[in-house]
Amino acid sequence: MTLTIIFFILLIGILVLVHEFGHFFVAKKLGVRVEEFAFGFPPRLFSFIRGGTRYALNLLPIGGYVKIFGEAGEGEGQRDSFVSRPAAERGLVIVAGVVMNLMLAWVFFSIGSGFGMPAAITAKNEARVQNARVGIIAVDKESPAKLADLRFGDIVKSAEADAAKTEIREVDDLQKFIAAHLGEEVSLHIERGKEPLVKKVIPRQAPPEGEGPLGIALAKIGIIQTPWFLAWWEGLKLVALSTAAIAVGFAGLFKDLLTTGRVSADISGPVGIFLFAREFSELGFIYLLQLAALLSVNLAILNALPFPALDGGRLLFLAIEKIKGSKVDQRIEKAIHTAGFVILILLMLAVTYRDIARIF
Repeated sequence: MTLTIIFFILLIGILVLVHEFGHFFVAKKLGVRVEEFAFGFPPRLFSFIRGGTRYALNLLPIGGYVKIFGEAGEGEGQRDSFVSRPAAERGLVIVAGVVMNLMLAWVFFSIGSGFGMPAAITAKNEARVQNARVGIIAVDKESPAKLADLRFGDIVKSAEADAAKTEIREVDDLQKFIAAHLGEEVSLHIERGKEPLVKKVIPRQAPPEGEGPLGIALAKIGIIQTPWFLAWWEGLKLVALSTAAIAVGFAGLFKDLLTTGRVSADISGPVGIFLFAREFSELGFIYLLQLAALLSVNLAILNALPFPALDGGRLLFLAIEKIKGSKVDQRIEKAIHTAGFVILILLMLAVTYRDIARIF
């Protein structure tokens, strides 16, 4: 648990710091004054000043921040002020954080592809798959599998009930065995990471509509290893695929908010992400690398949304400026961004409360 907490803090810190570094790097290159670049949040432990920028290490290691001169509208007319620069340059500074998160995901996916990443077997990739096994890819809530603590990523090796036992080499092997032992206690021999476990479960004779007797989804899973000289291309494709999938997920989230006023149960906050990290850590380094890459893509898309206080919201104000031919009143823009920030914090608190309620 301690190692998972440390990993989680470092992971979130790296994702946020890389994002802020994007803003910092482009601002510096364009000659915009960066007043402070910090790792973590205050209180400050120590700092030094170089090239007009204060570099700080703070006590709370969750992420970091960059303070750019002119972001709040100060210094208008001064060459090194953000607010004085052309809209195109300000847009580059703003979008740089999103680009850096996508680049970090590209690095993570490329490294994972070179070492070999777990994937569901399909007709297209079957020839490339190594070490094919039957694994759990989803667990329904309040199902026998959930009660037995079966989890995403568990590999099912064999199933046993009374004197009957079968090795699980195909998805059908487990499905047929479970169908023959409905209402009976079944021992599932699984592998979680490198740890062998036995989980006892009683398949339901009349499961809810859309669920199976155990309440799990299965797939044949294997490792796909890409030659290192092609791993960068595979990583880029995974970034594109995950970006599209996560963008669709965000679209569904906003559709639910607008039509029902509720946040989908599939959305998790910091506590939920920590629980994912704990489960992934038990599966091995490559799974953690995949999680880190996906979280980096999530952070990129979240910040790209045209909502006040986010990078996308700031880009929206730049677009309005270009359309109307003059800058939006700084007081109005600041008030809108502040309101957006408050809404985001309240939404995060609500999702976090729900995550905690699930645990207890």
